[in-house]
Amino acid sequence: MTRKTAYTLCPRLMAITLIAAAPTGMTLTAPARADELTVTMHKVTQDGTGDAIGTVTISSTDGGASFKLDLHGLPSGPHGFHVHENDNCGPTMMSGVRIPAGAAGGHLDPDYTGKHEGPAGQGHLGDLPVLDAAANGTATQTLVAPRIKDIGILKKRALIIQTGGDNYSDTPNRDGGGGGRFACGEIE
Repeated sequence: MTRKTAYTLCPRLMAITLIAAAPTGMTLTAPARADELTVTMHKVTQDGTGDAIGTVTISSTDGGASFKLDLHGLPSGPHGFHVHENDNCGPTMMSGVRIPAGAAGGHLDPDYTGKHEGPAGQGHLGDLPVLDAAANGTATQTLVAPRIKDIGILKKRALIIQTGGDNYSDTPNRDGGGGGRFACGEIE
């Protein structure tokens, strides 16, 4: 009579066994850390969202929330970069005009300051450092928002990249004067 033996491994031992048995050249990817948020950014138009232009990975640091950029397809130069109230990148209507990513709402402002003062100011919490795209349209820097201490507040919000820069003021134009919305990503 043949005796069958079943072997069971605990999940940790099984993972070690799989790593040790992986063929040379094979890359194993670890899952995203629980304290990180990864946002896929998309170009936006009056009709909705378009092509993906890369990702932004948000994590907590001692100095505030860190936004690691891996973007392409941007116009070169400075761009306003903000966290907006709603996790919706769809267009909305304003004065008979469709606004790209208008459904994202305004800048995240949980303290109802009503002021745009940049990432170090006492205005909108969603005011982030200016994003600077290289001549080839890429942005790969890491930006830190010192006032955002808990990235949990960013869930169910949107990231917006504007067509132009940001002067961290409401004058001469409201919300930094960065122009229209170029790209949007919903933070899950």
